[in-house]
Amino acid sequence: MSRFDRYLLSQLLALFGFFSLVLVAVYWVNRAVGLFDQLIGDGQSAVVFLEFSLLTLPNVIRLVLPISAFAACLYAINRLNQESELVVMQATGFSAFRLARPVLFFGLSVLAMQMVLTNVLVPLSQARLGERTSEISQNATARFLNEGRFMHPATGITLYISEISPLGELKKIFLSDERGEAERVVYTAETALLVRGEAGPVLVMIDGAAQRLAREGQRLAVTRFENFAMELAGLVDAGAARRQSLRELSTLDLLAAPPELLEATASNRAAFREEAHSRIASPLLALAAPLVGFAALMLGGYSRFGMLPQIALGVGLLIVLQTISTVASGRALASDMAWPLVYLAPLAGLAMAVGLLWLAQRPRRRPRQAGAEAPA
Repeated sequence: MSRFDRYLLSQLLALFGFFSLVLVAVYWVNRAVGLFDQLIGDGQSAVVFLEFSLLTLPNVIRLVLPISAFAACLYAINRLNQESELVVMQATGFSAFRLARPVLFFGLSVLAMQMVLTNVLVPLSQARLGERTSEISQNATARFLNEGRFMHPATGITLYISEISPLGELKKIFLSDERGEAERVVYTAETALLVRGEAGPVLVMIDGAAQRLAREGQRLAVTRFENFAMELAGLVDAGAARRQSLRELSTLDLLAAPPELLEATASNRAAFREEAHSRIASPLLALAAPLVGFAALMLGGYSRFGMLPQIALGVGLLIVLQTISTVASGRALASDMAWPLVYLAPLAGLAMAVGLLWLAQRPRRRPRQAGAEAPA
């Protein structure tokens, strides 16, 4: 690369890092608020919250990279134009296509990062996130480890734990089940243990009694027991069997779409193909975005007032590309033979960039001076 290419590429990469950091921070804070309420409010520790936050970062970065690349290109080229550096390079004979070479290198760098994210890091992080979510949802211990207060884990269920020993034993518990239409059941026990069973968590009560009050006739029946095991799958939402998400699968599995994965994800072949080809089209869109922004700015000449019209044009074209991508994805989900539409947005973006660069390097006609003599 020439010195100018290295200079512009360094400017683009520095601004790209800055905009990516800002956008990731904004997205992460927005996501972290919901995670904090969900996990900390459910009795989880700050370590679990930090783990979940880190696992969501690859997907957040995947979303902001094309926007960061586009914003970095607009800012860098606008600043070069205001400082007359771009004008000097054009005066030396650099065409619009020649000036776009470092932007192309920059776009290819973003494409490589996006490829790694969408095809490697995001599936791995989403798979781990799904596993941890399933483990936490199936582990109802944290929901019950609150001593000295009445808890309502589900409608019609009331639970009270007097004390929790250092070994995890639940002392003097009270459990009321009012969901039955025919009777109301109240369980009391001196000691209880919460263990994991095949269908979910199991509450083992020791040295207690079950009081059943018939709603019709108000007849009370008391049964004492030495130990009694109750499955909590029907009492609390301990999490159903985890269903794999398409984002957890590898790109090769999505392209193959074996019947067992279709059944495991409760999805269809169209969704598999749309997800697989979106992982390839998304990096291509990250390549097209900065090229479109650069080409739009090249349409204008030097102006001390900035390039606001060209910037607005670039933003408008990016919105058009995103709209095309959204519509194409919807069409691809409707039919398993419509997956080529996923590539329509990046191809349209590259075509826009080439067309705008071609217009930018065409010689502009100067306006005829006033009072000029008409030709004979």
